[in-house]
Amino acid sequence: MAGPAAVRRRGRCCGALLVLPAVLVSWAACQAPPVPAAQPPPDGAELRVERRFVPESCPRAVRPGDFVRYHYLGSFPDGTRFDSSYDRGSTFNVFVGKGQLIAGMDQALVGMCVNERRFVQIPPKLAYGSEGVSGVIPPNAVLHFDVLLIDLWNLEDEVQVQTYFKPEKCPRTVQVSDFVRYHYNGTFLDGTLFDSSHNRMRTYDTYVGIGWLIPGMEQGLLGMCVGEKRIITIPPFLAYGEEGDGKEIPGQASLVFDVVLLDLHNPKDGIAIENQHVPESCERRSQAGDFLRYHYNGTLLDGTLFDSSYSRNRTYDTYVGQGYVIAGMDEGLLGVCTGEKRRIIIPPHLGYGEEGRGELDFSLKSSKGDYLKYHYKCFAPGCLGKTYNMSWGPGQVVVGMDMGLQDMCVGERRTVVIPPHLGYGEDGCLGVYPVLYWVFDIELLELVSGLPEGYMFGVEWGTVFSPFPSTQFSEYIQAQVDSGKGKLAPGFDFEKIVKNMFTNQDRDGNGKVTAEEFKLKDQEAKEEHDEL
Repeated sequence: MAGPAAVRRRGRCCGALLVLPAVLVSWAACQAPPVPAAQPPPDGAELRVERRFVPESCPRAVRPGDFVRYHYLGSFPDGTRFDSSYDRGSTFNVFVGKGQLIAGMDQALVGMCVNERRFVQIPPKLAYGSEGVSGVIPPNAVLHFDVLLIDLWNLEDEVQVQTYFKPEKCPRTVQVSDFVRYHYNGTFLDGTLFDSSHNRMRTYDTYVGIGWLIPGMEQGLLGMCVGEKRIITIPPFLAYGEEGDGKEIPGQASLVFDVVLLDLHNPKDGIAIENQHVPESCERRSQAGDFLRYHYNGTLLDGTLFDSSYSRNRTYDTYVGQGYVIAGMDEGLLGVCTGEKRRIIIPPHLGYGEEGRGELDFSLKSSKGDYLKYHYKCFAPGCLGKTYNMSWGPGQVVVGMDMGLQDMCVGERRTVVIPPHLGYGEDGCLGVYPVLYWVFDIELLELVSGLPEGYMFGVEWGTVFSPFPSTQFSEYIQAQVDSGKGKLAPGFDFEKIVKNMFTNQDRDGNGKVTAEEFKLKDQEAKEEHDEL
């Protein structure tokens, strides 16, 4: 589990509860407070326990054999302090009922609840008796301890799971190898917060059951539904153990996580389709290459809305099966009838992957080489609003408009202000209206993705004609496009594009393209020239 943890202090200069005389002797070197004069024990002095604070909830109390972590302040009856865990900044950690404590403390801790505070008076016969500890505890000394229990667990403990909210619908639960996104608050058993994904304002994202989490969290997440909320309590030996994590979590600390599961998928998942309404009559179902107009609401798996065509009052219009939308949507829109309503659940690897998107939607955004159709209104002398079609590339429009059309979605509207040096310069357009700012209101109507950077056709030579005459070359290119192995720049005439391609590849101008000619120019053998 990623998260802060506390530095565990190993050096205990003065020992905690006077367990061994050898430890107590070392206190002299620590400049312990002066030892008060020995006092005779009061008549009939016995162990006395006063419960000064008891929490309302006490699901479990200390029993012999339990491991406890507690703070204490030790003093003599006159108020002179002889030891304190607070001064060392570390709890005292020990098993109860196994002879690791003086007899009076072993008895006084039994029955305590986490967050309970007790005042304990221990008579000499249950402490250090008539001998005391030389230089530290006088003979026949009555000891007072102010104790606060911080943690409690047993070696037989297991991970405890308490579900306090579960959604009505739970089509799937967390299993080993699933990827999950969840929020959590992490506290110690006494309620002290040590970590929170809410404070970092981002979910914790991880695989379950492959060793990326502490064992207790791996177990605690199994079986959760998306939207479920549960408390996961983890004993130290299934968390960070004796050493802690070296940051915020001390050694031997029980951990409590309040978890809400937000997302769940498996890398092997495909899309899931839930048909909500299918019209009785369906003359035709969508196929790859069809152009569709549709409305949608897009949510995350926990129901959080991230995009909606309804809010824009405009359908989303696109080709399907051609890679113009995310892969899961491309697949989910196949086989749909006009008027049909369906719910498409898309796993991340068929959506926006590990990186996600800052603005989550299904819209492609314009980039260099795309074919755009947009409507604009120009606010400058002589301007007229019109619909303009273009294949976006260097030199197609003025530099300012080229910049202004970047990263647009279909249906998006924006205002573009173009200064003279990014427009028509000091001389203006055709010498008219020089040194003028141009203001355009633009609405993008259509976007067809262009060629990827460095795009070329893959050729499987030997399965095609060699050499190519021009007609066979055109047929080959068309077949490559139809099969999805190739793509032509949008917005241009097919015959002209193919003719230009053929001319470029027909290096010797003999009207045929050979295998040697059908390659990129930078792949050709470069002539060697002497340096000037």
